[in-house]
Amino acid sequence: MNHELLKSVIFDQHAAIQAARITLRGYTFEKNANYVLVGLRRAGKSTLLFDIARKLVTQGTEWNQIIYINFEDERLAEFTAADFNDLVSVQSELSRKKGFFFLDEVQNIPGWEKFARRMADAKERVYITGSNARMMSREIASTLGGRYLTKTIAPYSFGEYLDAQEIPHSSADLLQTKTSGRIRGCCAEFLNYGGLPETLSYQAKRDYISSVYQKVLLGDIITRNGIRNDYAAKILIKKIAETVCNDVSFSKLHNTLKTVGIKISKDTVIDYVGYAEDSYLLFHLSNFYAASFADREGTPKYYFADNGLLNLFLNHREAALLENAVATSLARVFPEGLFYLKSAKTGLDVDFFLPEVGTAIQVAYSIAGDARKREVENLKKLVRLEPQAQRLMIVTYEEEEHIREDGVEIEVVPLYRFLLQAENLRIDRQEL
Repeated sequence: MNHELLKSVIFDQHAAIQAARITLRGYTFEKNANYVLVGLRRAGKSTLLFDIARKLVTQGTEWNQIIYINFEDERLAEFTAADFNDLVSVQSELSRKKGFFFLDEVQNIPGWEKFARRMADAKERVYITGSNARMMSREIASTLGGRYLTKTIAPYSFGEYLDAQEIPHSSADLLQTKTSGRIRGCCAEFLNYGGLPETLSYQAKRDYISSVYQKVLLGDIITRNGIRNDYAAKILIKKIAETVCNDVSFSKLHNTLKTVGIKISKDTVIDYVGYAEDSYLLFHLSNFYAASFADREGTPKYYFADNGLLNLFLNHREAALLENAVATSLARVFPEGLFYLKSAKTGLDVDFFLPEVGTAIQVAYSIAGDARKREVENLKKLVRLEPQAQRLMIVTYEEEEHIREDGVEIEVVPLYRFLLQAENLRIDRQEL
């Protein structure tokens, strides 16, 4: 690879890093570890690398020691695995001191894994990002042999969304009428447009979110997995969006596609859904009451990684957006310990269950009228059936109260408060 071209790419990236506006996020990194950052496209992985690079410079590292390469740069279209050695050579040309290598969207280069392993074995400091199945945590463990730590980067949480707009949101701030009003207004935007960081920079937010979705769909799902029937994949994602709030089987999704004239096998449906999860577009929850692995995986509830992406498919579905926002906030804190509860035998149907902290959560846009009785009775029934359920909550859009019935206490919490409380679980999971 032409060294002067590589230097030009590196120097341009230095300028971009220095000029970037960075919002502090809740991720921490070990000082002497190598990392792989994975997650949805445009979730902020590159900006986190920018932050790491700038902190290194403030601690005495020289800019010429920072080798930052974004492999989506069109100037690197012909870059191959054989060219990785040129990065090490260029770093030696720029500085006699130890280099710090930042490889952004490195999955675009087949064979990157061998270079990453060799760099780690040579005790070099390396940070890597990626956005698809080849960069999933379970794959990295075997591919890189434990040489790198993995962090999954999600779009902004609501607290980070407020931080990015310099809106204070402490407990005291929530008591101030003006600040509380701004927070509520931001919550309405967050509900509809989600937390992709660059969304805040656009007036036409929906257009930007749509462009991100097209990159994920066409690049990370269809092209990367060699899908020939791209129309089927598009319609399947749309139909999954329409199931948010409900459990759904692969058989049902298969039959739904057949009703609109799409003839693909059930196994193909399973593959396509897997590709969507591998690209971090979707995630699913299992039924805590399912008796077997097949039952747990056979009727999942699907959610989108970001509300803005889900809202591309919905028309005035506030209840689904509300539940998706709660799901994403909980999944950040309990990536392996979040379930739903459903039992045909008892009639129990609870949106979210966190056995680790004994918390059950229902989601309702409003509990006015019949909704109040339905949600409360479900939680009261849960207390009788599930001894682990010690804290009960109903998340609404804006209603707030404390319900006491038949010895059962239920907290009714507005969405903006819940989203801010849920973030604290990252520090102390007993606070919720």
